[in-house]
Formats: sequence, structure tokens, C-alpha cells
Amino acid sequence: MDTFPKHFIATLEDAGKRLDQFLVSQIANISRARAQRLIDEEIVLVNDAATKASLRLRGGERISILGDVKSPPLRAMAEEIPLDIVYEDDDLAVVNKAAGMMVHAGAGATEDDRNRGTLVNALLHRFRQLSGVGGELRPGIVHRLDKATSGLIVVAKNDEAHRKLAAQFARRAVKKTYIALVHGFVKQDRGTISSSISRDRVRRIRMTTKRSGGREAITHYTVQERIESKYGKFSLLDLRIDTGRTHQIRVHLASLRHPVVGDTLYGAPREMRAKNEAGISLARNFLHAAALQLQHPRSGETLSFSRPLPRELQGLLEKLRAG
Repeated sequence: MDTFPKHFIATLEDAGKRLDQFLVSQIANISRARAQRLIDEEIVLVNDAATKASLRLRGGERISILGDVKSPPLRAMAEEIPLDIVYEDDDLAVVNKAAGMMVHAGAGATEDDRNRGTLVNALLHRFRQLSGVGGELRPGIVHRLDKATSGLIVVAKNDEAHRKLAAQFARRAVKKTYIALVHGFVKQDRGTISSSISRDRVRRIRMTTKRSGGREAITHYTVQERIESKYGKFSLLDLRIDTGRTHQIRVHLASLRHPVVGDTLYGAPREMRAKNEAGISLARNFLHAAALQLQHPRSGETLSFSRPLPRELQGLLEKLRAG
């Protein structure tokens, strides 16, 4: 949004829509969260009055947007944050990222939420010098992992290494293996999901396989174990991805109606319940980037790395297996 105020008239076709949904449908490149912030800060008026994001339109309302939210600027800064360094040399490093850590600055209402505690900040403190190919906010970042996903991520220390590593990812020469626990018994022992992925029209923080014209995405899975417990049925999967789309594994598994445990954004329950017992929950997604294989950008040598499940995921597995 560039010029203000902006005015819209809700039509009869808009009747029944929430106000925040209406804004997302009318304005390009706006997320539902940002629309809700506009409404919460009373920057959006309906018939000249402030209201709530949950307001249901009837059609005919005059909707005015008076300005834009003022978000703290995004920036990268060196922070002393512990890192699990799996490998490093003059050209690259491989890090075992903890769940809960954003890779780079991003969403958040405050300065700390948006900019602090990121992998980039920890890398800047640890290595001082990283590649600049990805820009000032993403120094060294060749590929990403979701905040709630743990596991292996490769980092480039110089521009030449970055370009060569990025080329490997582009031609699908990097082998990435993930471990996920999903709800329910996956029927086939192995399979391939090749549904294209697009951003959800309504919930902009979500991706979907239900829209046409999305980006190609390919995920291969193998069932390693089926667990029947008092908390329900679960499948432990090994996954290999040929592409690296946003939320790819999570949205692909959800499209099979087997959401990743802990992934409430894509339909997993917040709590797993057992009869006459307290429920159990996972404060992150049960998704771990367990193995990574690539060619060294300078020597061409094949490098292979792996890391086991973090303690919280292993502990949940043991609890499910016990009952």
C-alpha cells in the first residue's frame, strides 16, 4: 500500500466475509496478520467507525484505510548465542539449528521479536565474515529451515562458495533427509507427493496444495515405524525433498491428512489425549533435518553430515512407544 487514504465498497458478494479477510482479498501482498494489525490500531474504518477484525460484512459498507502500520525495521546484528557447529572450514559451515530459532529477521510486532535471537545474528558473532550474496538481512544463508524445525543447515562464508552451493540446490544435487512424526497410519510404506504449492488466499501465513498454478514441489517419504498408543496412531517417516518450497514437507503431509505432530498451523491438535489421563503436547513441530549431503564448493569432495533427533523429540517417541 503506497498512497492513503484508500477506500473500498463491500459488495453483496462480500457478505459474510470477515473484515480482515476482505482486506486480504482486496490488497496485493498483505498478510492476514498485517490486516489485523491495521484494524487493531484503528487505521481501518467501516462506515467511518473503528471496529474489529472479526466483523462480518453485509455488503454496502464503506471501508477506509487511513495509513499503514509502522513496523520496526528489519536488521541483522551480531549476538552471542550458542551454536551447535557440525563442520566448518574457510568456505562453509554446517550448523545444527535448534527449534524455535528463526533463520533471519522477520515477523514480529516489536524490535526484539523481529530482529533478535536469529541464526544470522549468532553466525555474525561467531564467524564475523559471511557471504553477502543473500543481502544484508541474510548473510551466508543459502537455504532455510522453518522456525519450529530443527536440524542441519549449510552456511556460506564467502560469495564464491555461496554461488556454487546455491547452484547445487538449484539443480537438486543437494540431498536433504528429514524425520517427521505424523498423526495417523500412512497407508503406503513409501510414496512421492508432487502437488504444487501456493500461498493460501485467506490465511497468508499458510501454504496450500489446493490452488492451481503453484510452484512445483516434490517430497518422497518412507514409513520407518507405525506406533499405536493410548494417545492415538502415529507414523514415523523418513523424507527426502527434491525442491525446497516454503513449508513444503508440512503442507504436503497435511494434504495427505497426516499433519506433522505439533504443527497446529496445518491441522495437528494442540494436545494428544488419552482416556482418563492428562494429555501431552509438543511445543514445536516434530520435524528434524537429520542428514545433508553436498559437494564442497572448492574441492568438489562429497560431504555428508547427520544429527540425531533432539531430546524433546526422542522423549516424545519413547512416551508414545511405551503406551
